[in-house]
Amino acid sequence: MARKASSTAKPAPGAPQAAEESVTLAQKYTTELEDLAAQARTDGAMTTRLAPYVKCFAVLSLLGVLSNASVLSLSPVYGGIPSGIYHTKILMAGCFVGWSGNVAFRDILPRGLRADQLLPVLVAYVPLVQFMLFRFSDKLGALYGPLLTECLTLFPVAAVTAAFVADELEGAGLPYVPSFIGDAAPGIGSWGVLKGAEVLSRQFLSRNVGKTFVLTRMGLEVLLSGLYAVLSPSKLLLLTAPAFLHTAVLNTHVMTPSATLALNTTLLDQEWMLLDRRESVTGYVSVIESLQRGFRVMRCDHSLLGGQWTVVQGIQVAEPIYGVFAMLEAVRLVDIVKVKDEDASALVVGLGIGTTPSALVTHGIDTTVVEIDPVVHEFAAKYFDLKENNPPVLVDAVSHTAGLVEQGKTYDYIIHDVFTGGAEPVDLFTLEFLQGLSDLLTPDGVVAINYAGDFSLPAPKIVVKTITTVFPTCRIFRESPAPVDLPLGQPDFTNMVIFCLKAPHDKLSFRPARVEDFLQSRSRQAFLQPQHEIFQSDFLGPEDKEILRKNDTRRMDEWHKTTAAGHWDIMRTVLPAQIWELW
Repeated sequence: MARKASSTAKPAPGAPQAAEESVTLAQKYTTELEDLAAQARTDGAMTTRLAPYVKCFAVLSLLGVLSNASVLSLSPVYGGIPSGIYHTKILMAGCFVGWSGNVAFRDILPRGLRADQLLPVLVAYVPLVQFMLFRFSDKLGALYGPLLTECLTLFPVAAVTAAFVADELEGAGLPYVPSFIGDAAPGIGSWGVLKGAEVLSRQFLSRNVGKTFVLTRMGLEVLLSGLYAVLSPSKLLLLTAPAFLHTAVLNTHVMTPSATLALNTTLLDQEWMLLDRRESVTGYVSVIESLQRGFRVMRCDHSLLGGQWTVVQGIQVAEPIYGVFAMLEAVRLVDIVKVKDEDASALVVGLGIGTTPSALVTHGIDTTVVEIDPVVHEFAAKYFDLKENNPPVLVDAVSHTAGLVEQGKTYDYIIHDVFTGGAEPVDLFTLEFLQGLSDLLTPDGVVAINYAGDFSLPAPKIVVKTITTVFPTCRIFRESPAPVDLPLGQPDFTNMVIFCLKAPHDKLSFRPARVEDFLQSRSRQAFLQPQHEIFQSDFLGPEDKEILRKNDTRRMDEWHKTTAAGHWDIMRTVLPAQIWELW
């Protein structure tokens, strides 16, 4: 008879152990999920805590870049130095007003609107406001023009930025703040971020401005407006449409073919033509031609690097329009020089349109040009018939000439001709740099140094004293006669050329110019032989003992502000205001 099956089955061997392991794994899995969830909550909280700092860092960095873009955009109309006189004060004032008045500003805003949402709108209108105000530059002048323009553009952006940052940091709190810093920490840190971004972007732009559209003046401002919009999107972005439309269609400062065509259409009505333009490391560079008067000039920001007559009495010519450039060629006329032109060598520091180096090359002299701006060289070759017998050296002159000294190079002639924006590059007039030029001269070599400045200020005397400290025998000539009975305080802005010998001599004298020296040029017939001499005994008194050293150049800055303003006034008499304002 079959055995009755048991109703309770016996567990298989090892089953309890497997069940226990399954429960343990489930518990571990659950624990891990809980840990991950806790970590996610922690990470989310950390992200939430960091978000205000990241946003503040971003808007402060963008303000630092906009600060540089603002000065760059003002420079073609007012010059680099006048554009920067009030710039830092306006930036600081805007930040102070926004930071200290953030609570009041927050109360003024409509409910639900944040301060940062205003920034894309304000920045979008910066090019439009600048364009409109530039039309009044002649009335505003070199000092008040930049002041008013940045008060209506940079100041509000700085104020709103500071108000937003103050609100964000006030709500977020600052961990790990030393007690001795206390409440000042947010402000100090914010200003540090802003200035750091300003310095870094300035260094970057000094090397790369103009290389792409977004690195041009208007391109940079448009890019910044777009970045602000991405950072703080809102319905207010609809208000930026008119500003973007004006910039895209009507703003002649934008570096596009259509804007250039529109600009030329306007200029042709005034019988001017823009031949070319580019933004580069030394500023906004362009070549403009007067169809009525028959000359063309190269412009860099609010100064002229040189010019040529193109037509005289209906005849095509290529004559320099400024006598000082012809006068520099008189280094060949110094009678101590015994070397023939075909055996001589020359170093030219600063190119301009190339009047002087072209003449030296035409005379057969082995000539090397050192010019920091490649666009200046390109335009000189393309539009001013630059003649060369050596490749140009497109680098900073200070470092390059120091390298030439180390190599033991020497030249029979050195032409020192650097000028832009109403002020000389100070580093190129220091005792150390001039000593380097002396080392590069042959024993019987001649140097000609062009200095442009306001003779009513101390700066020209310091420069001349520095030059004569290095070179023992010099003579000084003005481009134009000295004014008679100049009223006290009135500027006396002009060019002077200082001719010097490396070795001491009783006197530096010039041989009479011959027909072949003039290169069939009427301008050289009039200006090659130096005139309007300034005697050192009259120019420098016993009290004039200061010299300019490499580590002591700041004292020239204040004088350069005055010089630049005077130079701006002169430039407005050379070309019509509309030419400067429309770029």
